[in-house]
Amino acid sequence: MSDADLVIDLKGLLCPIPVVKIAKAIKTVEVGQIVEAEASDPGVLADIPSWCKSTGNEMLSMEKDDNKIFTFRVKRVA
Repeated sequence: MSDADLVIDLKGLLCPIPVVKIAKAIKTVEVGQIVEAEASDPGVLADIPSWCKSTGNEMLSMEKDDNKIFTFRVKRVA
């Protein structure tokens, strides 16, 4: 069970849509809360950390499973 405050599914979406969706989702949670997302586009490996750096939100983790699904967790800071 995830301790994320919001979980979103970005599988099947290609760049830049995962970044657009996480940017929209992060605005729906309170500062200090966590958004977790699953994506299939390997572009998120570069795009999401870059987006976090530019927005000030905190990248908590990024993992890849055996099915090539990337799960990342972002904490809303700003």
